[in-house]
Order: sequence, then structure tokens, then C-alpha cells
Amino acid sequence: MAQWLNATVSETIYWTSSLFSIKAKTGPLPFIAGQFVRLAVDGPEGRIQRAYSLVNPPDSDYQEFLISTVAEGLLSPLLQQLTPGDTIGISQPASGFFILDEVPDGDNLWLIATGTGIGPYLSMLATAEPYRRFKHIILVHSVRNAADLAYKELIESFVARHPAQLHYQPVVTREQLPGALHDRIPNLIASHQLQQQCGQLLNSNSQVMLCGNPQMITDTRALLIDMGLTKNLRRTPGNITVEQYWN
Repeated sequence: MAQWLNATVSETIYWTSSLFSIKAKTGPLPFIAGQFVRLAVDGPEGRIQRAYSLVNPPDSDYQEFLISTVAEGLLSPLLQQLTPGDTIGISQPASGFFILDEVPDGDNLWLIATGTGIGPYLSMLATAEPYRRFKHIILVHSVRNAADLAYKELIESFVARHPAQLHYQPVVTREQLPGALHDRIPNLIASHQLQQQCGQLLNSNSQVMLCGNPQMITDTRALLIDMGLTKNLRRTPGNITVEQYWN
């Protein structure tokens, strides 16, 4: 059974009117990059909780979460209203198998996300493991508007430290942005625009992680399977690893 840690909000970062990050001071907590916990606050009708991926690396003194506000949601509007000094519940221990330990080796590693699905990848990229295991790593982040490209400075710092290994490719679907692609991820893969822009192959020697919008995951996974890649399961290792929940 999960236990609850009461943490103090130290900072809220507002990327847009409906996209924000929360940092909570806790001291280091045990988890593996890519895992998630549940956040909880007390609402008018009792405690409300939901799963969110950890954005920070495992050795941080704080826990950080990237959250999209759902207007009709029960929890996200309450989280958006939190200010430094407020209390938030964080479940322990962390959970989930969307971690690099579950990903086989390959020629390259594609980290493909929409929206807040980029969160677990930021945690992974702050650790040594991806750079130790993969010659090339491609981080693809698809959003509707350029303002939704959260953590660009952090990502650029990762690229600066690993310029020969890490490539960051933004995708913006509803407006033009220099350097970004402008179509749905499955379409970009099918047309080979994504592979050409990133300078990397996407084939049966690749490892692909998908996190974000369920329709993107469904469509991209089906396309990759048609291209000869296979689902990665513990009993039958393959190429495609998927995060099953959506926040």
C-alpha cells in the first residue's frame, strides 16, 4: 500500500495559462528515472489524487512535475492554484516500468513525446545511463503551440553537454517555428521527414519510447509495427516501449 509524504511547494513555474510545473522540497527520494508518483491535495469533497511523472533526476532534493490544466478536471486546477509554502501529498514508493532498465540495447534511442509526456524523458536525460548505453539519442517533443515547448533551456543544456549524442527535435502543429517540424508524429515518420531532420534511422535496430497523447501512441505504434519494429515486452524484448497512462 502506498504511503504519503507531505511535501512543501517551493516553486510554481507557469509556462502558459494552462501548462505549469510544481517543485516540492522533500530531500532525495528513491525512484528510477521515468517512474511516477501520485500527487494529492484536499479538495471540497476530500482528498483528490492522480499519477504524474517525475521530471527531476533521482538525486534531487526536490520533486518536480509538469502538469497541464484540464478545465473540468478535479485535481489539476487545484494544483495550479498552489503557491510556495502550500502542502502537497506525494505517494511513496514511486511506480512504473517506463524506465531505461526495461529497454533493450539498440543503435539509437528515440524518446518521442507529446505535451507533458516529455516529463519522464527529462528525468532520464539528467542521468548518465542513456549516454552510456546509446550512441545516438533523439528527443522529439510535439506540442500545439511554440509556448508549450517547456524546459527548452534545460534540454539545450543537455545537448550542450552531449552534442555528439543528443539531438532535440521540436514539433509544433498549429504554428510555424524555425527549426521545428509541423505535422503529427506518425505522419512525420511515415514521410521520413522526422528521420531526415534528425539524421538518424528508425528501424528494427532502434529503440523507441512513446509517451503522451493516447492517439499518438496508438497510431505511432501501429506505424512502427508496420515498419518491422516490435513491442517490447519482458518475455519478448522488442523495440517499442510505451507509457500506458496519460496525465
